[in-house]
Amino acid sequence: MQQLERSSSTPGVRRSLNTRGKNLIQILISAGFLAAILLLGSLLPEQAAHTSLSERNLVPGAGHFFGTDWLGRDMFNRTLKGLAYSIQVGLTAAVCSSLIALLVGLLAAAGRRMDQALSWFIDLFMSVPHLVSLILIAFAFGGGAKGVIVAIACTHWPQLARVIRADMLQLQSADYIQVSRRLGKSRGYVALHHMLPHLVPQLLVGLLLVFPHAILHEAAITFLGLGLSPQQPAIGIILSESMKYLSAGMWWLAFFPGLALTLTVLAFDTLGHGIRSYSDPIKLER
Repeated sequence: MQQLERSSSTPGVRRSLNTRGKNLIQILISAGFLAAILLLGSLLPEQAAHTSLSERNLVPGAGHFFGTDWLGRDMFNRTLKGLAYSIQVGLTAAVCSSLIALLVGLLAAAGRRMDQALSWFIDLFMSVPHLVSLILIAFAFGGGAKGVIVAIACTHWPQLARVIRADMLQLQSADYIQVSRRLGKSRGYVALHHMLPHLVPQLLVGLLLVFPHAILHEAAITFLGLGLSPQQPAIGIILSESMKYLSAGMWWLAFFPGLALTLTVLAFDTLGHGIRSYSDPIKLER
């Protein structure tokens, strides 16, 4: 008993417990922030589109925290609605991208030739700049939400696929995998029933880390006019529309949506790193 107490009070164990506690706090704060955005954004569909010509171009104040635009629309409501919509589009694109990465990672276990071909394919995709690929794919699919989702899904999978492929190569040498193959199980059976369960945590963390890039690139191509429709209250649309009014001194039209987008991206990035560190803090410290 004394040895257990002594071992639990060693600096390494205490440092690990403190790290897990800090990571848990970060996870809760980030998840609460994102949940609040989604909840408030879903509750403000009409308020975000409400116009009042008598309240046009108001600076931020008590009545309108983020001010109003040229049509008298409350920028606080528009920003929340835009963030909620951008999160939905970005999350859908990140899920599709992660599934592509998972499929590529599983196929890498099919054999050496398949692994070499997929490695070459991944390197080829990563050699092309993201923004160029995004613009070309979104333009090819006619823009809109479908074009944005397809463009992001087709350009954000290679890095996660590399990670999953590396995990697959390590799992192939595991004892229980070798035993399963000697028992006559097929490669597909081994990949789906023995390897896939070990890849799910890595896949979820990878999805959360891909998502901030998905939101930023969705806003970027929408800002350039190749993304979502102007009728959609996305952050990229809000930022694009506000550019023409910056010279008139209406700084709040771009400042607050841009700040909200930055905080949202940081929250998702913190959530992803926090979950990865919380699941294995000792490995991360090493």
